[in-house]
Amino acid sequence: MQYRRLGNSGLKVSEISLGSWLTYGGYVEEQNAVSSIDQAYELGINFFDTANVYIRGEAEKVVGKALSKYPRESYVLATKVFGKMGDGPNDQGLSRKHIMEQCDASLKRLGMDYIDVYYCHRYHQETPLEETLRALDDLVRQGKVLYLGVSEWTAEQITEAVHLADKKLLDRIIVNQPNYSMLHRKIESEIIPVSEKHGIGQVVFSPLAQGVLTGKYQKGEAAPEGTRAAQNHLKISQLTDQNLVKVEQLKGIAAEENLTMSQLALAWILRQSNVSSALVGASRPDQLKETVKASGVKLSGSTLEKIDEILNG
Repeated sequence: MQYRRLGNSGLKVSEISLGSWLTYGGYVEEQNAVSSIDQAYELGINFFDTANVYIRGEAEKVVGKALSKYPRESYVLATKVFGKMGDGPNDQGLSRKHIMEQCDASLKRLGMDYIDVYYCHRYHQETPLEETLRALDDLVRQGKVLYLGVSEWTAEQITEAVHLADKKLLDRIIVNQPNYSMLHRKIESEIIPVSEKHGIGQVVFSPLAQGVLTGKYQKGEAAPEGTRAAQNHLKISQLTDQNLVKVEQLKGIAAEENLTMSQLALAWILRQSNVSSALVGASRPDQLKETVKASGVKLSGSTLEKIDEILNG
């Protein structure tokens, strides 16, 4: 496993990290979830991601319990605040009240004294940005949070937050968590340039396009039993005939490079120096053994050109 700095900070995280969205705390049997976390740790993954809103705190409980057997300094844990956690008017968003209360609630569910990376899960139009940044700065000063991040903010929102933090001498955002994959490249035009300018790293989610880039779906065929696409309540936006044709073409390149389709997709993401880590999910521990081999893979310029031709076709 290779490690990269998280943005311009001194914190180093594994190039492949383990997330818990749609997996831990209800969707996956708890022992499988715990075994997957154990397998990730053994494989050198030191970066684990969850959120308060995942099954209303249940994912945090599973992740915290699974990690409790390991030395606290040996891993980096991220969680988030923003989503709806109750029925009251202040039970969501980025107000000072909600941030402070949810940080304490997350720490209790995780069974930990501090959170390594605390994300604003989305941008909140109804809360003044300074109120949000001051609350986060206070959490850092109190030692409850070590580093700050945002998820799915626009380039303009990130820029405003950086400038306001500098002006008010508040702790700075060092990481952004966006959706990024071969089939979803929106961040390349604005987010990455702005982030590079301000020392913010990317920890990308859905790097395999919710399974589309694993190659397990075939054009004109029903989704395999047990996959996300086979579950009626889960819609996969990238699961289109056009994308499945591209994946079939990409499989040829993966074979030439002696990589699985998943490894190729992750290595392609890690070509970006601004990406600190790619978040993957795992419902079974064996899924991670091949996935982590993408770390350290360097794709040649000619290979990247071939991939671009397919993706832009």
